[in-house]
Amino acid sequence: MLHETLILLIKRNPLYVFMLPLWLLRGKAYLKKQVASRVEFDPSCLPYRTELIAHLREERTAGRCVVLTTASDEQIAQRIASHLELFDEVHASDGNRNLSGKRKLALLVDRFGERRFAYAGNASIDLHIWRHAATAMVVGDADLARRAGELTSVQRVYPPEPRSLKTCLKAIRLHQWLKNLLIFVPLLTAHKFADGALLTQASLAFLSFGLCASSVYLLNDLLDLEADRHHPTKRRRPFASGVLPIWLGVVSIPAFLFSSAAIAWWLPGPFQLTLLVYLLATAAYSFFLKRLALIDVLALAGLYTLRIIAGGAAVGIAPTQWLLAFSVFLFLSLALVKRFSELYEARESNRETAKGRGYYVSDLEQIASLGGASGYMSVLVLALYINSHDVAVLYRQPNLLWLVCAVLLYWISRVWLLAHRGEMHEDPIVFAIKDRVSYIALALAAVILALAA
Repeated sequence: MLHETLILLIKRNPLYVFMLPLWLLRGKAYLKKQVASRVEFDPSCLPYRTELIAHLREERTAGRCVVLTTASDEQIAQRIASHLELFDEVHASDGNRNLSGKRKLALLVDRFGERRFAYAGNASIDLHIWRHAATAMVVGDADLARRAGELTSVQRVYPPEPRSLKTCLKAIRLHQWLKNLLIFVPLLTAHKFADGALLTQASLAFLSFGLCASSVYLLNDLLDLEADRHHPTKRRRPFASGVLPIWLGVVSIPAFLFSSAAIAWWLPGPFQLTLLVYLLATAAYSFFLKRLALIDVLALAGLYTLRIIAGGAAVGIAPTQWLLAFSVFLFLSLALVKRFSELYEARESNRETAKGRGYYVSDLEQIASLGGASGYMSVLVLALYINSHDVAVLYRQPNLLWLVCAVLLYWISRVWLLAHRGEMHEDPIVFAIKDRVSYIALALAAVILALAA
């Protein structure tokens, strides 16, 4: 809970990070008190070990005293205890005393006596408490259970959720790296995709952008823990569900950023600047922009377009105004699809708002109107480009490009139709990855472009 509340505090005001060392100088208990007094959290959505809770309820029904003894601050402990309605007593840190280690052991032995209590713990710090306990309930892996068994009898073992490579890849949202393929667009539209040196530079930019984006996804997931836990599908994300510990995400963020910066070092200065702008913009989005209606979708559209600008900066090819205008309108439409789907789900769940967003369910039709118009505007920009003198420089048969307009019109219309039916994944990019029709539309567009070139 210290990790959880620290995240909530920094989300509330990032400047609090400068106060943390000052509070810590007065002791860990004082730090916990200051943090707990400044944050609000919903105890109903925490990732509880339901099987352990059920066992404790059985013990209490059988007449045994169930006590919550925790190093968390008493404000945190009391809120959790009030929600669970499970504990006969609550003992926690109070701002002066950090109820951890030897202090916790002394309280338990004084309150119940040597070997007169069963203790449930989940870390190696609990081993010295199990040494003085009658039995142990181990919430941990087999190694922790074995070490506890050397000190006392183990009553029950609750193994951790399995952590696989797939779980870690899900946490960094590797599938979202497909968005970074936009980096190759300037190379592709300039018909220089066969240039090996430029393709290598674009590939390095893709990798650098992907690592940077993953660090931001991790930050976003940590800041959105509570909102995700209220969501029917996002609550299964690795950090929200408790499968991955919060500290792992905190440590991974700078590691990914350093790796991204190391790769960017070998690329041109304009790319490095664009990457920095992307990082600052996504951080701003994670902290507060995503809660501002309309500003959030404009920011998302801008972040997509930044990928195209970064791709051009990496290979020294400036994206045309046509390309930038087209991408802004198209990605604004997709961002609005994302918000529409969230609000649609909120309406189906009888909620008035989507938690953590600046919209109401009553905004659904207006968002649909704006999104459809924006998508069609992107087609209009493409049509104007086809009718311009610029297209004749790159294409021998430019009139064939009108067929791309038809394909794009169909795809955008279908996306919004499915969104209205409630059949759209919240993220239209993820939807497109899994959608057979989207692959057919992409293949048709690619064939048309090849014939026109």
